[in-house]
Amino acid sequence: MSGSDPVRLMSGSPADLNAVMTVMTDSFDPGFGEAWTRAQCAGILPMSGVWLILAQAGDRLAGFALGRIVLAEAELLLLAVRRDFQGRGIGKSLLDQFIGDASSRGAHHLHLEVRDGNHALKLYSAAGFKHVGTRKNYYCGSDGALFHALTLSKVLKN
Repeated sequence: MSGSDPVRLMSGSPADLNAVMTVMTDSFDPGFGEAWTRAQCAGILPMSGVWLILAQAGDRLAGFALGRIVLAEAELLLLAVRRDFQGRGIGKSLLDQFIGDASSRGAHHLHLEVRDGNHALKLYSAAGFKHVGTRKNYYCGSDGALFHALTLSKVLKN
């Protein structure tokens, strides 16, 4: 597998949990306390309104996005890209797919939460997400350090 393999986006399911957890472990620095546990992912994947988008490169999962919708509000719960696939536009493709999926499912507003200082803030800002709130000391890193979470929102339809 080379770094130039084409990436395909597809729907995922609870059966993809092992591959999702591999990406999660590779993508999220444990120092910040942002990654979800296997139990958290396994618990939410089968819930109504939840969908999983996979970015497949060759025989490897390069990234994923996890979203949910309740009425007209959609939330991007997780977006992760393996370190060796970062910088290839996969995160943007996953975010664009999430936005399109949310819209087609009837979402009028999108929300997400991200650690203050996370490099993905540039991606979300470029996609039109605006900072609407801060959760102080929300994330707890592996060394006990606390990090703020920023709440971002995007209006699709009024």
